[in-house]
Amino acid sequence: MIDITQEIPGAGSLPTRKFLAPEIILGDGCRSYIGQYVLSLSGKRIFLVSDPGVFEAGWAGEVADNLESLGLDVVIYNRVSPNPRASEVMQGASIYCEEQCDLVVAVGGGSSIDCGKGIGAVASNRSNVQDLEGVDEVTLPAPPIICVPTTAGSSADVSQFAIITDEAKKRKFAIISKAMLPDLALIDPETTMTMSAELTASTGMDALSHAFESYVSNASSAMTDMFALEATRLLAEYLPKAYDEPDNLMVRDRVMLGSMYAGLAFSNASLGLVHAMAHSLGGYLDSAHGECNSQLLEHIVSFNFSSAPDKYRDLEAAMSGKRTSESYGPEGLLQEIRELTEHLDIRPGLSNIGVKEENIKFLSENAFIDPCLATNPRSASIEDIERIYHEAL
Repeated sequence: MIDITQEIPGAGSLPTRKFLAPEIILGDGCRSYIGQYVLSLSGKRIFLVSDPGVFEAGWAGEVADNLESLGLDVVIYNRVSPNPRASEVMQGASIYCEEQCDLVVAVGGGSSIDCGKGIGAVASNRSNVQDLEGVDEVTLPAPPIICVPTTAGSSADVSQFAIITDEAKKRKFAIISKAMLPDLALIDPETTMTMSAELTASTGMDALSHAFESYVSNASSAMTDMFALEATRLLAEYLPKAYDEPDNLMVRDRVMLGSMYAGLAFSNASLGLVHAMAHSLGGYLDSAHGECNSQLLEHIVSFNFSSAPDKYRDLEAAMSGKRTSESYGPEGLLQEIRELTEHLDIRPGLSNIGVKEENIKFLSENAFIDPCLATNPRSASIEDIERIYHEAL
């Protein structure tokens, strides 16, 4: 197997990197193009994956109506939980096969999209979703998948990741493969107008965590750095405005753009300790992923800072618009993060989402084996992770 992270002989210090992205259509109202793209992919019997909240908001029903108006058959699966379960993926894949569907459309946030990607992979590989855990374990490509994201945060619509919950073991696991990359993302900021203030805040902080972690990742590149820094700038400026002015479409546009940039960055550079620990929390407590990231981000920045000081100063400059001296520590960046989370009314402390002292050992053991830890800029032991959970409690 070729090592794509190696340096090219004689080519200086620029390492070889690959960059994957789906076809992307970005713009207000672009969800209306769903029909022509389904037809271009030869879809005839469409498996539409969503959740009850997105149906209540009207977005999934609108997409279904659009497809049916073209004479296409639509099979609706709207049983996705906020943290999609392995059982939901398996049930969806069973229905997909029974109904002889040939294309997946996922409408919703990261949960619906991750579930839809998992359903496609299970249907094509005729496997248990848990057998696909890890990196490049999806042998056969999934059927065509089109995503219409309705939150500005997860960026599952542009990423190679799908995060699924193992209910029995109370843990989340990652499927990381280019087979998880959707064929098309219809990124329409209008769909974010129905998000609550709380969801706007938590999904936006998820996007900011993607930008931070991909920028300091030990697998980052010139390509991912560009997206990560611009995502940080956009989110720092416009996420508080989206929280304050939920009906301002221009502001929603900018947050969605920042989320997409962050997604392209992390899909190719991977993540780090924030997501490793947040996945463990979400799997055990079924807590909102973005809120877990919000609680952990400043603690991980403090832990990692000495291993990537220049990059963290870049992130501080992107957030504040001010460049700090090379001798400056993490305090300015930590203050920027705290001011943002305070503006978004996110209460600090993992105890606020139900974490107890006696949970920390189990949480740390699961975080330690999460694949996101491999690209964290600083090595972390189980003891380090336990200490950070305690600090964040």
